[in-house]
Amino acid sequence: MDDDNHDPSSPPHEPAARGVTTTRSLPITHLLYLHGFRSSPASAKARQTLTWLATHAPSVHCACPQLPPSPAQAFDLARTQVHAWLQAGASAAQVGVVGSSLGGFYATRLAEEFGCRAVLVNPAVDPARLLAQHIGEQRSFHGDEVFFFRPEFIDELRALHPGPLREPQRLLVFVAEGDEVLSWQEMALRYAQAQLRVLPGGDHALSDYPRHLPQAMAWLGLGA
Repeated sequence: MDDDNHDPSSPPHEPAARGVTTTRSLPITHLLYLHGFRSSPASAKARQTLTWLATHAPSVHCACPQLPPSPAQAFDLARTQVHAWLQAGASAAQVGVVGSSLGGFYATRLAEEFGCRAVLVNPAVDPARLLAQHIGEQRSFHGDEVFFFRPEFIDELRALHPGPLREPQRLLVFVAEGDEVLSWQEMALRYAQAQLRVLPGGDHALSDYPRHLPQAMAWLGLGA
C-alpha cells in the first residue's frame, strides 16, 4: 500500500468510466488531503492537489498533515482537523477530503462519520490484512525518515474499519486496473455504489493523477 512511489511524468492513458455519473454540488470551502502509507505531504498527488487549489480556488482552506505511523493517531489528527472546521462554522457539505491508498481508507471513515464528501484514489479496502506483512522498520519515500510499524497498529486499523457504506454517494472513487499493490477488483466491489471510475492500466500511485484532478475538483464543486 505504498503511495506515490512512481514517476508522475509517466505517459497518461485514456480513462474508461464504468457506472459514473456527474455530481454537481455546492463548492467546498475546506479540503483535507490524506496521504498513503510511507508517504507524506511531499508526495506528487498532495503537491498537485494543493497547487491546483492555489491556482483555481485560492479561497479554499487546505490542510495536508504528516500522518503518524499509528493509525489511531493518524485518524484522530484527521478527525480533529475536520471537527475544528465544523466548530469554526463550516458545514459538512462544505468540507471535502481527498485520500490516497491508506489515506483513502481514513477518508472513507471521515465521510461516514461527518457526512462530508471524499475523493478516493486507489483506496485501501482492508489495510489491516495488507499491512500485517509490513510490521517492522519502514522507510518513508520522502526524506528517508525511518519509523517502526508496530503489531498493535493492525488492531487499530481493524477498529477503524467503517463497515458497510451507509452513504456511498458521497464518495468519488478512482480505481486503476493496473494497481500493482491493491486489487482493483476488491476496490471496485467495495465502492460499487459510489461514484466509481475504473481506469484502464495505470498504477497504484495513479501517475496520471493531474489528468483526473479537474474532474475530482469539479465533483467537489470547484473549477469549471
